[in-house]
Order: sequence, then C-alpha cells, then structure tokens
Amino acid sequence: MHFLVVEDEVKLADLIVRYLRESGHTAESRYDGPGGLGAARDPRVDAVVMDVMLPGMDGVAVCRTLRREGSDVPVVLLTARSAISERVAGLDAGADDYLVKPFAMEELHARLRAVSRRRPALTGRLEAGDLALDPEQQRAWRADTELDLSRREFAVLSVLMDNAGRVVSRARLLDEVWDGEVDLHSNAIDVHISKLRAKIDKPFGRASITTLRGTGYRLETRP
Repeated sequence: MHFLVVEDEVKLADLIVRYLRESGHTAESRYDGPGGLGAARDPRVDAVVMDVMLPGMDGVAVCRTLRREGSDVPVVLLTARSAISERVAGLDAGADDYLVKPFAMEELHARLRAVSRRRPALTGRLEAGDLALDPEQQRAWRADTELDLSRREFAVLSVLMDNAGRVVSRARLLDEVWDGEVDLHSNAIDVHISKLRAKIDKPFGRASITTLRGTGYRLETRP
C-alpha cells in the first residue's frame, strides 16, 4: 500500500515513513497543510496519516476539503491533545480514525490497515498492456482470451495490475490478499505467482511478472 504522512514535526514524519517502508509499503511525507492537501489528491494514495496542527492549513480543514471534493481516501488524524471536542471535530470533518500522541507504530499500522479495508472496493476496469481485469465481474483477459483464475490468483493479479509498473512487496501482497493469514516466510505467494505465470504468460509466449529478489514483484506494462 502507499501511504501519505502529513506532519510538521520532521523527525516524527520521517520516523513514520521509515517504519511504513520497513513494513513493506511505500510512503511519502509532507510538512504543511497545503502540501498535504495536494499530495492527498493523488489517486495512488491508499491512506493518509495527518497531524491536526499543521502550518498553512490545519488537518481538520484539509480533511474537510478532501471530503467536499469527493475524495474517499482514508484519513487517520494525529494530535498531541486528548480533548474529546477535538476528536469530534476531526471525525465530523470526515476523518476515519483518530490517534493521540504519543502512540506505538504498531498501533498506527494496524489502524491504517483497518481504515484502508473499509474503503469501497475498486469497481473500474484495470488494464496493463494487453491484460484487462474487471473487479466487479471477477473476470480477466489477455488480449481477447479470457483467463481461468482462482479467487487468490485473481486477487494477486488485481493488486499487481493496480500498481502496474511499480514494485509490490511480498508484505503488501500478504496484507491485501491473505489479510495476515500467513506469515512473510510462507511460500503461498511464490506458489500463486508461479500459477499466474503459467496462465497469463506461458500460453502467450511472453513475460509479464518480474521478480525482484528480496523486494517483491512488478507487473510490466508493455504488451
């Protein structure tokens, strides 16, 4: 998953970004409200961690603006204060969750996973090269040939296609497809990647899924 961290305490922002990256995700940071608002509009952002007190535009105002614009990106607000009125203001502005400083990184990570799962499922058709996938109908094609995929194979391909051209870590696949049911050292991913290659690559004489040893997998966008 790709997370955005909006926090004016640079050391804290960098610490959160580093933790999320070490947990197998991608993450970026902004240090003020206007910068956070602009970055949060990027459709590639899966969830936002945002401090309430920000220069230029506070977190509640950023969240309210995103919701007014129709954005459904999940937002977890951070604050150093525990006043109930402040929590209510943030939630009323459209925030999905609230975390009071200081907090454990493990708890923040868990809350981000939780709010990301609540986001409405993607229904639009995905395309990468001559691969196409319809999440709503649970159908996939290569060129004009429909692919016979299992539920897990379809889910893995969906994550790869949604991030076509970018590296998807093993941790992210486990988080999004297996929802933590198996650990990072399981061979479940390798088995399903192998099955996918046998179905979407071998019959067509071309390679789509690249393995980056020790990093993850990337779906190539060329036909």
